[in-house]
Amino acid sequence: MKLSEARILFLARESLARLRDEGLAEIANFPLALRQARELVAEWNDKGDEIDALVRKKIGSIKRGIVEGSNEWTILFRRYRDEELRKRGLLR
Repeated sequence: MKLSEARILFLARESLARLRDEGLAEIANFPLALRQARELVAEWNDKGDEIDALVRKKIGSIKRGIVEGSNEWTILFRRYRDEELRKRGLLR
């Protein structure tokens, strides 16, 4: 899923505000922290898109032709996505 710049900024701002408001982190320089958080959310979003495309290609290469949206397709998508996330160290 592709997130807009506005949505990325919103998620970064809300995450930092919640950490600060709940006393989980002291943020001395909010604009700097916001910039870094925005970069992290954008990077996470890009990795998700890359993994999504890789998994779709992998399912598409199965010879018997699995219809997108079917139960089998959904199960394979989750399985292959989790495998790829584990390979990249993003899932335990």
